[in-house]
Amino acid sequence: MAAAKKAVLGPLVGAVDQGTSSTRFLVFNSKTAELLSHHQVEIKQEFPREGWVEQDPKEILQSVYECIEKTCEKLGQLNIDISNIKAIGVSNQRETTVVWDKLTGEPLYNAVVWLDLRTQSTVENLSKRIPGNNNFVKSKTGLPLSTYFSAVKLRWLLDNVKKVQEAVEENRALFGTIDSWLIWSLTGGIHGGVHCTDVTNASRTMLFNIHSLEWDKELCEFFGIPMEILPNVRSSSEIYGLMKAGALEGVPISGCLGDQSAALVGQMCFQDGQAKNTYGTGCFLLCNTGHKCVFSEHGLLTTVAYKLGRDKPVYYALEGSVAIAGAVIRWLRDNLGIIKSSEEIEKLAKEVGTSYGCYFVPAFSGLYAPYWEPSARGIICGLTQFTNKCHIAFAALEAVCFQTREILDAMNRDCGIPLSHLQVDGGMTSNKILMQLQADILYIPVVKPSMPETTALGAAMAAGAAEGVGVWSLEPEDLSAVTVERFEPQINAEESEIRYSTWKKAVMKSIGWVTTQSPESGIP
Repeated sequence: MAAAKKAVLGPLVGAVDQGTSSTRFLVFNSKTAELLSHHQVEIKQEFPREGWVEQDPKEILQSVYECIEKTCEKLGQLNIDISNIKAIGVSNQRETTVVWDKLTGEPLYNAVVWLDLRTQSTVENLSKRIPGNNNFVKSKTGLPLSTYFSAVKLRWLLDNVKKVQEAVEENRALFGTIDSWLIWSLTGGIHGGVHCTDVTNASRTMLFNIHSLEWDKELCEFFGIPMEILPNVRSSSEIYGLMKAGALEGVPISGCLGDQSAALVGQMCFQDGQAKNTYGTGCFLLCNTGHKCVFSEHGLLTTVAYKLGRDKPVYYALEGSVAIAGAVIRWLRDNLGIIKSSEEIEKLAKEVGTSYGCYFVPAFSGLYAPYWEPSARGIICGLTQFTNKCHIAFAALEAVCFQTREILDAMNRDCGIPLSHLQVDGGMTSNKILMQLQADILYIPVVKPSMPETTALGAAMAAGAAEGVGVWSLEPEDLSAVTVERFEPQINAEESEIRYSTWKKAVMKSIGWVTTQSPESGIP
């Protein structure tokens, strides 16, 4: 029998989406933005001590290779020729810090994840050295001094890990966020791998000047970081190098965006004032502020949104960052065992339809925006003998919505123009109860694209539009219309306000829990 004819679809673009809880590889049709196939692998998180969160960089890299191979196999079964994949984009969990040996290609320590709190005393010591009348760290980076960002994690590794110290002294060490580790490895590693990052990921390190778009000498000196270990900073859309192994050998890697920037692009928020909220491990609301850096008066971050080409202008965003969203569901599954799979939470919540006065503040890593309170810890309050696991499940979903309302309120105050609706994406948006709750608590419609993988889509768009690839047009008239699902508020505004003010009371109870940080000990 003659071989079945391979379907002709025109140019395709792949996207690696390396998140905190899983890795995915997805392949899109560059002309229609249709998702053709994908594969996903969950990533192990290690908690060696209280407040510590680590991942194995080699496991992360392996998961990327596995997702690429499996997706290519699935495309083969669909009779789609993988030689049509013209480019690959990378999107990644931001801030997570890796230091590796450029001669052996081996990581010198586990990746220290963005959520990790071990650097709290590092932060306290550094903050004493910032003059009160001149917060040069914030004015140059747009970021508050916090355990969240890479510079303090890198400082901790340099102070506590002998292997890292030695490699730096012997000029063998390379630092990068996850995008840099992946691109270096995929483009050849010890055999000529490209050591680079993009402006969006660089803007989350606390070492990058968001005005000049360069590593900042003064910041590197302040944190004590040797500049020679830093990657080259490139735009978010250009050819960095070619894949050196696997089914897609020879395909250019030509897009790179931190996951939240990628979602902003994937949601087509290209205009000043457009915003999106992504529900992943954490929750991240970004609002495009155009070519100007807007500094927040209400606890939001100023960050680089994207720069889609070497000669293209840079765009900035205001960001509200919430540390724990989907992570609270994973915690209910893995730590408490009250659900067996993340999907089950919807069933439990549906059984009761209310939290019955129970409030859950999941401040597992302190509180991020708008409070920036490292002393906070998680609490569940308002419990009675009537409370059961269904109410706690419902309260966990409500917590995600209340935290979003807090950052949306801050965003509206900073921008002066309240958002008339909220564009949402991310894994949790498949939970219909969550989406309805979100509309009720915000009291504005919530709009969700029917293809929720906007983070991967944004990385694919950046890769496909890169100079030298040119298979994806980002011109407004060429962007395909997106089908959406809308959730309208269904409760009255007064009830919404009462619930929100009770939530704020609960938040106040979670603050000031940890008084002094336990002393950090070195690592052999």
